[in-house]
Amino acid sequence: MPSKTPFILLIALLCSPSWALATTIQRCEAIDGRVRFTTLGCSTGESLSLQEVRTLTPGTTTALIPEADIRGTSATKTKRREPTVVGQSEDKCGNLISARERREAIINQRIVAGMSQQDVESALGKPDKISIRNSATSYRYDTKRGRSAQVEFDERGCTKGNAKSQTAKSPH
Repeated sequence: MPSKTPFILLIALLCSPSWALATTIQRCEAIDGRVRFTTLGCSTGESLSLQEVRTLTPGTTTALIPEADIRGTSATKTKRREPTVVGQSEDKCGNLISARERREAIINQRIVAGMSQQDVESALGKPDKISIRNSATSYRYDTKRGRSAQVEFDERGCTKGNAKSQTAKSPH
């Protein structure tokens, strides 16, 4: 009959309590800051502190960080707020028309009050004649058929009039 001793020893090792697998080691710190861990003892001139080390058995789970206190965060209620727009672009004409209206006007070659000189040139091209009186500028566009369009700008370089009230179609 085979010996049961190895079998009993294996069961004893697997079922042993965690304190049986713990050991104490010595942490030795030199004057210059070097640290070493040993079971043999520290040299003279080194400070000694004892550290307890536990060997974990297979299947053991240990929390590395304590669990968060959920009760503290559930009591606070947050109110929804509207987002604050920080980087909204503001043109020199005071945002009389939206970016969408501006794009549609340029594509359809229409001039709407609140457009800048650059917007008008994007829509109609370079003017045939530029007139500057006092601080107001006007562009004149002529065609071969005798049609023309005149666009007037204020001192800031924006088309004059109320938004949507003054429109001019391309003479081309």
